[in-house]
Amino acid sequence: MQRNKNIKIFINYFLGPILFLWLAFSIYRQIEAQPQLEASWLHIKQAIKSYRLWYLLAAVVLIFFNWAIEAWKWKLSIASFYDVGFWSAFKAILCGVSFSVTTPNRVGEYFGRMRYLPDGSRLKSISVTLVGSWSQLLVTVFTGMIAFIFLKADLLKAQYVSEVFYEFILFSIFAGGLTLTLLYFQTAFIGKLLEKWLQQTRFLYLVQTLGTFEIQLLIKLLLLSFLRYLVFVSQYYLLFALFGVLVPVTIVWNVLALLFLTLAVIPSISLVEVGLRGEISLQLMGLYSANSLGVGLTSVTIWFLNLVLPAIIGSILFLGIKLFKGENEV
Repeated sequence: MQRNKNIKIFINYFLGPILFLWLAFSIYRQIEAQPQLEASWLHIKQAIKSYRLWYLLAAVVLIFFNWAIEAWKWKLSIASFYDVGFWSAFKAILCGVSFSVTTPNRVGEYFGRMRYLPDGSRLKSISVTLVGSWSQLLVTVFTGMIAFIFLKADLLKAQYVSEVFYEFILFSIFAGGLTLTLLYFQTAFIGKLLEKWLQQTRFLYLVQTLGTFEIQLLIKLLLLSFLRYLVFVSQYYLLFALFGVLVPVTIVWNVLALLFLTLAVIPSISLVEVGLRGEISLQLMGLYSANSLGVGLTSVTIWFLNLVLPAIIGSILFLGIKLFKGENEV
């Protein structure tokens, strides 16, 4: 008993601060490595002195809505086994961001979020968090597929893809999206199958919550995911306007849909994703705008607003959390 207590004291009061320093250092190194960040900051300071300040302020306000929607999704997802308050959910999401930005495909977010749950509920949250991410992926896949159809002529003209390869990609996106949709709306059934498979194991409790995902809840998660998608697009459009990338909103919508779809299927680490995001944005938006600098600055600023700032706040919040709160940790 005393040994376990000493281990928990070590983790709470020594490992916690060490993890915070690691997160802070990782974020700092990635910020320092971004070549366009200084130029972005200079443009922002110039915008502050003009009417374009409102574009920046609106984009900053949307940071809150972005993560507030994700917090509400998570709150709904875990409601079957724990009634978390909205602000606790919001802080959990930010804490998750701080871990996700330094891990491949943001897998670290699960660890960050579960720190705000009580003993006995933490590991249960992994499977339901996956369902929330699944709903966001579905929105990304289908909006990306529609954009791929609308931009067909421009993509073929620019020789980004051949006619045959285009048809193959479109079929793959459709087949993948349809499969994901069918499985998504069978979450409860999949949960029941997993329960039978794991019935005699100690991992049963990890999947039991999947059986609580009724159709109404799954639809709510999809609607919230689409609303969050609208926030993403709105932020981009505002920052394109801020940096002088004057492109019709329909083009912005379709280009971003392809960008988000590409980022969803390519494994990456969030903090270094800005380079990939910027390159894809330049290639796609370059078909409609010659303002390459503005496109690049928008990518860097979006990355900073939606990931770096929340990650910094989340890492500070993490510093104040006791990793273990009791003796009955699952």
